Amino acid sequence: MKKTILITGATDGIGLETAKMLAAQGHHLLIHGRNSTKLSNVKQLLIELSSANNVESYVADLSVLSDVELFSDAVIAKHKKIDVLINNAGVSGVSQITSVDNLDTRFVVNTLSPYLLTQRLLPFLDKSGRVVNLSSAAQSTVDFTALIRPNEHVADGQIYAQSKLAITMWSFYLADLLKDKGLVIVAVNPASFLGSKLVKEAYGIDGNDLKIGADILCRAALSEEFANASGQYFDNDSGQFSAPHSDALNPAKNKRLVETIDQILSTKV
Repeated sequence: MKKTILITGATDGIGLETAKMLAAQGHHLLIHGRNSTKLSNVKQLLIELSSANNVESYVADLSVLSDVELFSDAVIAKHKKIDVLINNAGVSGVSQITSVDNLDTRFVVNTLSPYLLTQRLLPFLDKSGRVVNLSSAAQSTVDFTALIRPNEHVADGQIYAQSKLAITMWSFYLADLLKDKGLVIVAVNPASFLGSKLVKEAYGIDGNDLKIGADILCRAALSEEFANASGQYFDNDSGQFSAPHSDALNPAKNKRLVETIDQILSTKV
């Protein structure tokens, strides 16, 4: 069965490779990107791969919370149902640490915006729906002060690891909160040091084949292997479901994180 699948950050890296795989399978794709020219080029490529006009494109800057609202509004205006949401977009280093909302841009893109987008689209995901969130093997305890207020002196790698734990934590929280709804919310480490722009910029290496990450995202989005995976973490470095950072296994910490995110968003959107 062909699915309607929304994937953020689809103009390069793992997101692009995932979109190409899904297009070749004939799914209806809603692709997101920040650069309209790149997005248009990718849309044309995917249409050619799919041999059908079943690709929509949405421009949004995920470092700007109002853009996320407009993005979700545009999707909702055209669709009564979304089958899969893949929150793929992410950053490590950025040119401007403080966002227009006076938050840390790295946390906004990696943690807050995917949470906001997910919350706004949840009513359009039924019991067979799936939310696939990009986590990482790099995870470290979230500094709530940094989450609330930008700190120019905290290294990119530290914020990246915190933001990836944070997205894992809210994945677990929502999965537990919505466990009776039937939909799957799963966090996935697509594999370490894949050849994405993020890895090249952060570590100065070419990285491994992006198809490794794209394959596991497609499996998480569609396969029976993930049908009962809600509230779990898949580590593609080991090729199996495993335990994330211990903080994500603590319901009280997950609740505190989500309450903090909700409080931030209530004052910004």
